[in-house]
Amino acid sequence: MKIIGLILGILSALGMLLAFIPLLGWLNWINIPFAIIGLIISALVKSNGGMVLCGIAIILGMLRLMLGGGVL
Repeated sequence: MKIIGLILGILSALGMLLAFIPLLGWLNWINIPFAIIGLIISALVKSNGGMVLCGIAIILGMLRLMLGGGVL
């Protein structure tokens, strides 16, 4: 389960990086719930690496949505 949490963290971080490309900001609407699921799984198995990656993806994804006008 720790490996699954870490894999979800890595995938959500990559999705977050991809969503920073102009015109792909909508990808954050998919990536943030994915990162929340990864954060929950990582918290259940106490995987620090997965929690950090998912947390960073959530925070930066929300920041990108707010700056781009996706969330008011």
